[in-house]
Amino acid sequence: MNLERSLRPCTALAALAAAALALPGVQAACCYFSAKDQDVLQPSQKAFITWDEKEKVETFTVQPKFEGNAKDFGMVIPTPSRPKLDEISRDFFKELAVFTILEPMDLTKYKQVLTLAARGAATPASPALLSRVRVLEAGVVGTLEYKIVQADEASVLFKWLEENAYSYAGDEKTLELYIKKGWYFTVMKIDPVQMKKRDDGSYEGEVTPTRFTFASEKLVYPLKITQLSVKDKTEALLYVLADEKMDLPEDSSYQLTFAPMWSQATSFAIPEKVTDAEKAWQDHLKDRIPKLAERAGFLQSKGRQPGKLEWAKRLGDADMEVLAGTRPYNREAPKEDVEKLKVLQGHLKKGKYLTKIRKVFAKDEMEEDLVFVRAAVGEKRDDIEYFSILPTSPP
Repeated sequence: MNLERSLRPCTALAALAAAALALPGVQAACCYFSAKDQDVLQPSQKAFITWDEKEKVETFTVQPKFEGNAKDFGMVIPTPSRPKLDEISRDFFKELAVFTILEPMDLTKYKQVLTLAARGAATPASPALLSRVRVLEAGVVGTLEYKIVQADEASVLFKWLEENAYSYAGDEKTLELYIKKGWYFTVMKIDPVQMKKRDDGSYEGEVTPTRFTFASEKLVYPLKITQLSVKDKTEALLYVLADEKMDLPEDSSYQLTFAPMWSQATSFAIPEKVTDAEKAWQDHLKDRIPKLAERAGFLQSKGRQPGKLEWAKRLGDADMEVLAGTRPYNREAPKEDVEKLKVLQGHLKKGKYLTKIRKVFAKDEMEEDLVFVRAAVGEKRDDIEYFSILPTSPP
């Protein structure tokens, strides 16, 4: 067994499992499942989001997981403009998780690693309705039937959903927020019989991954609509591909926990191995770490959780070669999964920054949609990469 594995024998497996599995009882973001008089839960959801700031074009690819006993149900996804829908490989998110496993620790850079590992890492419709609900498009993507609609009033859309057997069980107030902003709604009808049937007669499965492409003035993720189906909190795993490293705003920022962890890890590095950019960032953080850590502690005492940065890198030639299978994959993962990394080709692009963020949202944090921001601490932008294990990385 090599030294990296002896230090962190479960790191790769834990990272892969964390990406693939959800916490028990936790639902998730972006869309809303609905079924009349029946429970349909979202125990997990993953999203891959891309943003072209120059062209003002956003995409998000979502794959919700569901559990329930409904014979059929609907899914409602709002977007700020009319989307184009495409089916994505069912292996997409599995392979994205494999690609973003942290690489082994750079043992040529960090000192005192064995000592640190020994003591543990730091914890840081009617005719009237038809005239006001406009069906702009109808079709099939993968196994999902969909319609793209617009409406002028929430009460009319609410009634239309009911009459068309989408059985939207939310409140009109939330729909009204999106209608006032002129957003579009994609509604999908799902047949659970195609999914796995459990011993109790209910169904569970994952919806076909679907990519939505649409024009948007800002990088936004529709979080508000999911509040309707959340009891107290929801976990979201978000992969963001953009020109720059991205973050969640304010108290949701991963800087509250990542900056102190990264700063401590850098103190274990051999000075000659620390880059000029890392030295400058360390100097910038020096006087800000106590306040960041204090704010994180305060939020956690109130039952809130800042975001967690799990992977961040500007993609280069080497990454494209790994996807193509022409460069060795240097993490631990099943051989068949490594061979399927090719499904990510064309989705992950050279020169773009891929940022992987996990965040548990309390229900009262979901009053507005999620708008991503450029990663920064104070006035200085953050371009620090995180793609290999640090001495202080969580297990």
